[in-house]
Amino acid sequence: MELHYDSGTLVAPTLPEDARLLALFQKDGRTGVFRAPAFHYRDVVMRLRECGLPYEDRAKRFEPVELPLTVPIEPFPHQRAALDAWTRAGGRGLVELPTGAGKTLLAVLAIAWVKRPTLVVVPTLDLMAQWQGVLAKYFPGPVGMVGGGVNDRQALTVTTYDSAAMQMEFTGNRFGLLICDECHHLPAPSYRFIAQGTLAPYRLGLTATLARADGGERVCEELLGPLVHRTGIEELQGQYLAPYEVRRVEVPLTPDEKARYDEARGKYLTFVRRLGVPLASPEGWARFLAQSQRSDEGRAAYRGYREQRRIALTSSGKLDALWRILLEHREDRVIVFTDDNETVYTLARRLLLPALTHHTPLPERKALLAAFASAELPVLLTSRVLNEGVDVPEARVGVVLSGSGSVREHVQRLGRILRKRPGKRALLYEVCSAQTAESGISERRRQHRAYQEGPPDADA
Repeated sequence: MELHYDSGTLVAPTLPEDARLLALFQKDGRTGVFRAPAFHYRDVVMRLRECGLPYEDRAKRFEPVELPLTVPIEPFPHQRAALDAWTRAGGRGLVELPTGAGKTLLAVLAIAWVKRPTLVVVPTLDLMAQWQGVLAKYFPGPVGMVGGGVNDRQALTVTTYDSAAMQMEFTGNRFGLLICDECHHLPAPSYRFIAQGTLAPYRLGLTATLARADGGERVCEELLGPLVHRTGIEELQGQYLAPYEVRRVEVPLTPDEKARYDEARGKYLTFVRRLGVPLASPEGWARFLAQSQRSDEGRAAYRGYREQRRIALTSSGKLDALWRILLEHREDRVIVFTDDNETVYTLARRLLLPALTHHTPLPERKALLAAFASAELPVLLTSRVLNEGVDVPEARVGVVLSGSGSVREHVQRLGRILRKRPGKRALLYEVCSAQTAESGISERRRQHRAYQEGPPDADA
């Protein structure tokens, strides 16, 4: 029996009469060979060895490599527990650790244990550069990057989800270990092929918040392995993460804002109620969007939705509250999070501070983060680009001025200020417009152990 790799699939010209092997493959009616998604490679090889069946492996293009650590690592107990759980699972599975808990160093230890060419997949170019720096510190030899105009593939390579999705059919047989950082991105239809199309018998998924509203974490478990370890923020704060406090600040709308909010929301809700749309479900929201484009009343309802949301998220009281927070914490490094770029740019003009969004060129982004780290720039204004992964240990105060109802987003934003430093106590402000739907959004996104079991809120 022979095994071949072809554009993200595992190919066998013939198969033995074994039910488990036959269940993994399908007969290709065009060519007469048997095909399986490439991620079944490990199951196929293990079954062949279990049955003592001879085979010739022409699929993989990787071999064991020596990857000694050039800098010794003494893992923290939670990192050791996660590594042990992952190795006991055969080098497959998902690990959920809070931001700042050392997921990258856990991956370094996993690479050293597997001793195979490794592909690390990350969501952004910033993270790609950050990962390359860490891997270059701990391993000898070059660390490649693929993405952002760079195409340098090495035994250790870091790439973005977008680049990996485009190139996996050509390179899916070259790596023995696949590491997906922020692996909650993987279930997106355009990204699933990254894990489906690679042979890599060893797989590690890293995230701070695995759960998805659409249940997509089941895709991660199917393609990367089961959840083998989870440690929460509340378990590490104070010892391995900075102790923290969460303050919720409610600000009233002005009479004019309240009148315009009620008028806009009334148009939106009247239309929704007449349709009987259950907005609590993703299907209900999709139905509203579809119906809103089919009549003048529907388009007016959609405009009403956008307007009431804009008023709640950008009320004048929020700017006043932000200004008071910045004055109170003039000696601290502060990150201000918003839900959209328009708000960031509005704040930047009013406060004369630079904005950091996905439109910010990479050199400028690096310069802003460096200025923030050195205290030359005490405040960073951003929308969502700092939600994930970027290392900003100098930040002590976070201000959520607006955001979605996503639990993941809120936990990620909290995680940005939790990296431990001597004497640091982190503080997260959540500024909400009172008597608006934003209060409900706030309650939804706070449904996480970090808020339910962590330090009590302090209302301000």
